Amino acid sequence: MMRGVIGLVSGLLFGAGLAVSGMLDPVRVRSFLDLFNAWDPTLAFVMGGAMIPMAIAWLIQRRMAAPVADAGFHLPDTDPITPRLLGGSALFGIGWGLGGLCPGPALAAFAINPPAAVVFTAAMAVGFAIVWALDRPSGPRTPVHA
Repeated sequence: MMRGVIGLVSGLLFGAGLAVSGMLDPVRVRSFLDLFNAWDPTLAFVMGGAMIPMAIAWLIQRRMAAPVADAGFHLPDTDPITPRLLGGSALFGIGWGLGGLCPGPALAAFAINPPAAVVFTAAMAVGFAIVWALDRPSGPRTPVHA
């Protein structure tokens, strides 16, 4: 129960932060990514501001034996940089630049601009399906622990 409450509160806080910061506005995002014409640096301050509480959270996490609502921490792997990772990152950035949204803001945008959010989320789902179809593993996949 506690895990669900923490997840809900975290998601609501994340969505509110996206809305307040302007990251739900595709025009603002595209203006931030357009370095050569009408560059809008405000989202750089959003990202910089997000790094401060995250750095504090990482310092606190390093001193904790276990999280509050789970048996252990689920930290990302430290796998090497691969062509697949670079390609996926490039596609993510291209999609973000062209659409002005990425997955988190797109889902939060359902409350502000539902038509744009529906189109973006549908296109994202098609992209997920294409990658899933083309990238079938030859062996068993390692389960992701939620």
